[in-house]
Amino acid sequence: MEQEPAEDAEADPSEDNLDKQDNTQVSSEPQKRPEEVKEKIDEAFFYTYEDVYSGPYATDDTEIPIDLLIFKHSFGYDCTRPVNLMIMDRNTVGYVAGNQVILQNLKTKYQKHVRSSRGGGIGFITAHPSKEYFAVGEKGKKPNIVIYTYPSVRPYRILKGGTEVAYVFGDFNRTGTLLASVGSSPDYMLTIWDWKQEETLLRSKAFAQDVYKVMFSAENEEHLTTCGSGHIRFWKMALTLTGLKLQGALGRFGKTAVSDIIGFVELPDGKVVSGTEWGNLLLWEGGLIKVELCQVGHKPCHEGPVSQLVFDEGELYSVGKDGVIRMWNFEVVDTADPVDDTGLVEMEPMNELWLGKNVSLNFITKIHDHGQSFWFAQDTSGAIWKLDLTFSNMSHDPERVCTFHSGGIEAIGVSPFTCLMATTALDRSVRIYDFSSNSQLSIIKFKQGGTALAWAPAVVNPEGGLIAVGFEDGVVRIIEVYDPKLLPGHAGQANEIAEINLKQVFKPHAAAVTALAYEQKGDVFATGSKDKTVFFFAIEDEYKPIGFICVPGPVQALQWSPPSHDKSMLLILCVNGFAVQVPAPLHGKQDTVTTYHIKNLPSQYFHFYSIKSRIKLEEEIARREKEKQKKEKARLEWIKQQKELGLEVEGTKEEEPEEEPLPPIYIPEEASPILCGFYSAPGKFWLSLGGYDSGFLYHCEFSHDDEEDPEKRKDEPFEVIPMENTDNNPIHQISFCTRTPLMFCGMQDGSLRAYPLSEEGLSVGTLKDYWYLNVHDNDNGQIRGICCSHDDGCLITCGGDGNIFTFDLLSEEELPKELKVTIPPPRRGLEKEKATEDIKDPDVLTIEEYKQKKEHERKMKEAEEKKNKKREELRALRQDFVFLLQKNQELPKHMQLHREEFEMDRRIFEELDRQTLRRMQLVQKQLAWEHEKQLIGLQKLQTQFRDSLEFTLIVHAIQSNHQISTYSLLTVSEKYAQDKKHEDSKGAVLKEKWTALKEAEQAEEIPRKIIPVHRGSVAFEKEAERLKTPEVRKPTTRYIESRRQKIRRLVEKYDALKAKIMKRRAEWHELYKSKPGHNHENSKDAEEIKEARENIGCYRLKSATNYILTEDECISTEKKMMQLAILEDLIHKTKVNMNKEIVSLRDLKVSTIDEIKSLVKEVKSIQANLDVSEHLPIPLIPQLHPDEVPEKIVEYNSDVLLKFKEEQEAKAKLKEPLEGCPSSRAFRHVFLQTPPGEEGDPMTQAGGASAAVIEEQEAFEMEKAEPTEMELEILKREKIKNLYLQETLIKKINTLVINFDAELRLLRHKKLKMDVQMKSADLRCITCCEELLILKKLEIHEDLLEEQICALINKQEDIRSKLKSYLAQMEDRKCEIVMLEEREKALYASFEASLGENNEFADVLTDILKKKVECVEKEEVGREAGEQNENKEEDDEKPDLKTDEENCGSESIVFYDSVCPEGCSEDLFLNTIQLRQQRIGIEKALEEEKKVAADLKKEYNALAIKAKEIETSLDTTNRELEAFQWEKLHKLNELDVVVPLRLHQVQCLVDGEMPHDFSQTLVFTNQSLQYLQKRIVVLRNEKIMQREIHKKSKEQHKQLLQDKKEMEMEIQGLEERCNNLMMEKFGRLVDFEAVQVHSVNIPMEQMKVRIMEKEYEHFVELKEWEERIVVLQHQLMKLTRENTSKLQQLNRFCHEKHQLETELESLTTGQGGEFEGTRSADIKETASLESRLRHMTREVALLREEISQGRVDEM
Repeated sequence: MEQEPAEDAEADPSEDNLDKQDNTQVSSEPQKRPEEVKEKIDEAFFYTYEDVYSGPYATDDTEIPIDLLIFKHSFGYDCTRPVNLMIMDRNTVGYVAGNQVILQNLKTKYQKHVRSSRGGGIGFITAHPSKEYFAVGEKGKKPNIVIYTYPSVRPYRILKGGTEVAYVFGDFNRTGTLLASVGSSPDYMLTIWDWKQEETLLRSKAFAQDVYKVMFSAENEEHLTTCGSGHIRFWKMALTLTGLKLQGALGRFGKTAVSDIIGFVELPDGKVVSGTEWGNLLLWEGGLIKVELCQVGHKPCHEGPVSQLVFDEGELYSVGKDGVIRMWNFEVVDTADPVDDTGLVEMEPMNELWLGKNVSLNFITKIHDHGQSFWFAQDTSGAIWKLDLTFSNMSHDPERVCTFHSGGIEAIGVSPFTCLMATTALDRSVRIYDFSSNSQLSIIKFKQGGTALAWAPAVVNPEGGLIAVGFEDGVVRIIEVYDPKLLPGHAGQANEIAEINLKQVFKPHAAAVTALAYEQKGDVFATGSKDKTVFFFAIEDEYKPIGFICVPGPVQALQWSPPSHDKSMLLILCVNGFAVQVPAPLHGKQDTVTTYHIKNLPSQYFHFYSIKSRIKLEEEIARREKEKQKKEKARLEWIKQQKELGLEVEGTKEEEPEEEPLPPIYIPEEASPILCGFYSAPGKFWLSLGGYDSGFLYHCEFSHDDEEDPEKRKDEPFEVIPMENTDNNPIHQISFCTRTPLMFCGMQDGSLRAYPLSEEGLSVGTLKDYWYLNVHDNDNGQIRGICCSHDDGCLITCGGDGNIFTFDLLSEEELPKELKVTIPPPRRGLEKEKATEDIKDPDVLTIEEYKQKKEHERKMKEAEEKKNKKREELRALRQDFVFLLQKNQELPKHMQLHREEFEMDRRIFEELDRQTLRRMQLVQKQLAWEHEKQLIGLQKLQTQFRDSLEFTLIVHAIQSNHQISTYSLLTVSEKYAQDKKHEDSKGAVLKEKWTALKEAEQAEEIPRKIIPVHRGSVAFEKEAERLKTPEVRKPTTRYIESRRQKIRRLVEKYDALKAKIMKRRAEWHELYKSKPGHNHENSKDAEEIKEARENIGCYRLKSATNYILTEDECISTEKKMMQLAILEDLIHKTKVNMNKEIVSLRDLKVSTIDEIKSLVKEVKSIQANLDVSEHLPIPLIPQLHPDEVPEKIVEYNSDVLLKFKEEQEAKAKLKEPLEGCPSSRAFRHVFLQTPPGEEGDPMTQAGGASAAVIEEQEAFEMEKAEPTEMELEILKREKIKNLYLQETLIKKINTLVINFDAELRLLRHKKLKMDVQMKSADLRCITCCEELLILKKLEIHEDLLEEQICALINKQEDIRSKLKSYLAQMEDRKCEIVMLEEREKALYASFEASLGENNEFADVLTDILKKKVECVEKEEVGREAGEQNENKEEDDEKPDLKTDEENCGSESIVFYDSVCPEGCSEDLFLNTIQLRQQRIGIEKALEEEKKVAADLKKEYNALAIKAKEIETSLDTTNRELEAFQWEKLHKLNELDVVVPLRLHQVQCLVDGEMPHDFSQTLVFTNQSLQYLQKRIVVLRNEKIMQREIHKKSKEQHKQLLQDKKEMEMEIQGLEERCNNLMMEKFGRLVDFEAVQVHSVNIPMEQMKVRIMEKEYEHFVELKEWEERIVVLQHQLMKLTRENTSKLQQLNRFCHEKHQLETELESLTTGQGGEFEGTRSADIKETASLESRLRHMTREVALLREEISQGRVDEM
């Protein structure tokens, strides 16, 4: 190795050698090209193990030898891996241990280890079916799969590139030719290997979540299965058009809850059985769950997850985490079918094997041994089992062949005298190993898991057999290891080499113990825990508590100062970044009477403050400064070179680029955890931290400033040593070797480092070089313990992966030949000691809690004694006070003191009363919430149990035993009321949608040929409308007006003709639309048929095969619930009405009793005036029974409650069953007692009344002794009257009683009849409920089908709407294409029109018109490219020019295209160019429209196919729904319906007797039977009538067929005649509609009218100009005349001038100076005339120019 890998994923340095060796071995030729066929690898080729395995790594400058450690033995086993067991032969097992694969002989315990090739860990191991090879899938970046031979263990093949990070599982196929592997996150890649050729055959991503396993099918090697987190996937290697591919089908759980699947097996017929998290088995078929298998009574197959399923020799085995292996009947499993909607199928296992209580099986594998097969099992509890699964009488018992720790090793300790080590883990065991003989000596188990361990040093236990172990419940146990053979009287009897004895147990902590430490002198023992306490014990014969201190955080480690220090100090390292230093407390110096808490122990605190961010910042600053210096140096060197060359260099410094801002200093919110540490000097120590602050060793020192609050401290280390590659891989354990100055570090990734030490101690230089080896698992193998043996000859490590490794520190020459372990002897008297009582309860009190409890009990005892003393004093005072009161009573009254005089102060009693009142108010406030709570609870109970019930009362007759009771009723459920109101069901919605869909289909039957309208006709219509719109009319001639009228008439004729054609088409369309189809049914006939079917009276059995289920007869859950609700509502209403009548009867009885009472009172008053002998017996007053007034039962008051309380207390004291309910008696005693005036027996009342009468008579006799005759007569009359009244009233009372009893009997008879009806209704309710249960079970599937139908209908509607839109778009595109084609034709027509006839340039201009301009564009592009490539050579340019000429044509064509030919009109040429541009635009638009139309057509066809598929699916789903409805009806028919019948109702007698079997009978109501009998006669009559109707219809049909035939013949004759006429007239068949439409070219006529209008406008304008010209000519003539006259006048003037001049000359010559003045005046006048002449000449010239200009304008 050239350098240490920075992380797990880095490759081993020997990989390059592997690649080179692979290349040289596979092919002796040089590396071939990719397209060449790869040579096959020779079967005899092997790799060299030294080049494959990942060995140790050492830095270049280190003096540590590369073979520093020699692997010796592995004592652990990573049993928590899903599969970590491989059987190679009957004695050899293989398993993964960290970065090694261990091959162990079970008999000799000899181990052979195979290291990983990259050092990143091992993901899986699996054996070849032939056991000649085994595969090791590794972990790390781009891991390998290495195939080794067995038993030679030589690397045979290396498979690369199968995954990114780690392999999870691998499996060979049955023949062993292929290997399947699956990777972990992030790629989860499934790869199929041709492993002998190191080639990848197939690969695919297995899933998007964790994948646990992949396995080939045992029967079909092309099938695989993968499983994992919440999924199972079924793969097959399929040959497709593109080659062999992996196709995976994901298993769908459906109704079954989604489960993580760990174990599965494929059956011979392709089905797959998998396990679940809850222990049941799932049978998969076709990617779906067929059934879920469980035991009888829905008991799961396993109590927990199913970890593996095996199919072997026709038997199916399931392996569970519950430690049970069960064998199932394969045929029953394979043919299982669901029996109900739950999908559960119950079955019993054929055999089962339970291994034990604490056994959890992960994996089993089979091996044959001398013809007998055995199974080896992996137990996650830390064992390997050998099993016999033959399940016969000769089967062997399960054998535990190996035992290990389960889970990670928590702590390790080494004996100070011999080769013994002790380990503990959370599996609740402590184990003793002999690492000289590589054997486990002894094991002891406890109730809780171990978390810390320390082997007592020699100063504490000279024999070296004492061990302290801390546990997760805070208990510390002191155990001792001894040789049992040395016990007196046990020589030769012991089977074990060493035994463990529990010496002492105590519980100092309330949480897990994390650290144990013995003082160097052996006087004090310290324990640390997660409960933030450190407890100290004095070491004597027994450990005695000294006390404990509290620390700022959970304890991570304890470190006593070395002997070199003056004082014995304890370094306490806390997880949350605190370090505490305390001296060793002295035993007996602490006050432990009330507590063990040591409060005055001097403590020093160090709260680590992160400086890593500052260190990184300083490094960044230094790096930037170094870069600046380097740049400056380079710049100065360059300047120097320039000066040497004689060049001048400006001295200005270049501008430096702006630097990135420095990162801010970061301080983590949560303190980084302290992982380990050790003393360096008194008060100084080194720390290794995790989290953000990892990557350094920090040298710290305790400060002397005593701050009260340690939390506020921010202490920084004074020295820092960076550790290479530890930012994400911190140091967890540090151990020192004294014989060789080395520091061993255990890393988080399971690797081991060794640093050489110097005499100066730790420094940056000493820790720069190191030695490195990957030992434990890189993911979960964090090293938790490193120990050197007593002689420093062996190094032991333990990790979180459950492995314990031993290494030899000495070279092979230095190792002693024989190392024999010495077992410590037992203590004297050990055999006589009683076994120490262990702490088994995890919640037992700690030492401090026990002390606090004892102290609390002592204080409570003292307080109770004080209370008793005060009570005795108060009792004595009371006795004295009573004695005084007695003395006071014995005194004479005048000497006695009043009671008030004994009160010393009245205010005391007032104050006591006030206090009592306040206490009462306080109690009321305290109990207010409870009172309110109980009140609300009472209201809820009343609402729940009383308000929902109607009291049942019984009305008794007065003279008889008849009685009548009301019905017990509940209030009607709101659910049924809501269901009753809810009328819209899913079926109705579905029916509406289906009806709407059918209507839409019928509406779309209009032929699509009528929809498109030609764009030309639309244009004509628009033009016609435009012509119809009123415009401002210009004056025109009658001819133009007539032509316009003619065009208007043509347009109107055209519109009428078109409207007539459209009307005719619409009529034809309506006619065809009204034409019935072949399968058309008349709606009236259909209704009549439906009505006839409904009323035909044919009662087919619902169970009959020909029974047709109508739409109304489809029963759903909603309908059934409505039926049930209506039925219950009717029952409830009927019972309520009856109850009302019974209550009114009760009220009648109450009123009768009241009336009887008043009558009895009158009788008594009458009898008072009569003699006793004349008294008639008074009828008894009827009494209301308690059950006639049940509402009074729930009424109560305080007396009732107190009575009830007394009875309850008496009942509790007696604890005997009492008759009746005391509470009921109490209520009845209070509320149902007769009023005082009405109590007692009626006879007693009558006796009392007679006694009163006698007394009155005696008094009367005393007052009136002798009445007179008149008085006697009056008395006689009164007597007769009273006797009559007495008799009448008694008769009235009897009548009232008789009438009431008669009413009761009538109502009772009515209720009996109603009871019969109610029983029938109840039976009907039961039937409805049973039907409802069946419907609810089937509702899910029915809802699913209905939802599918609704979804399909919605999809169908969407697709139809899309089809409509696509069809409309296609029609629009077609119209656009037609319009563009017409535009193109019009363009060519206009071009031909512009050419005229016999144009000599017609061909040239036609070529110009049809020529494409792409060549010109290409030439321009080529010219631009030529301009860009001006610097190229001429030879390179010539081919380009040639290519341009070939592509674009000759230069003459380009020139010809751009220049008008000679002799050709320039306007015609420009017009042609313009038309060409228009043509190109039209062609482009046409091409685009055609492309869009093709795309629309394609999409339309695809949607049409999809619509057909959906329609097919809809029909299929409808059929499924109908079949399901039939199945539902069949299940409903299976229910038994109870129908009570009387004997006279049974009419199906057999030989005049009742039949024994009624299964073939039918039950009809009388009305139905009568209706059927009447229906027979009606059907006969209807049959006769229908026959007559049929006969008439048949004759009418025959007549219609004859008429149709005649009309067809007539139509054929007319068509022939029409064709003949067209042939005679036109010579061919023509379309008259098209002829009529295109007979007149309206646009041409319109253009002609426009031309005429333009000509007329131009004529008018020309005429105006001519008139203007005439006017101007007249003006010109006038001006010319004026000028002529002026010229003539000028001419005259000239003549006159000439004459005058002549005369003047003559006068001058004659007279001389006489006329000289006159001459000067003439000269002036002549000059003015000349100037006037010149002016007039200019005006004439101007007029001439205007005239000439006017003529030019007229031209």
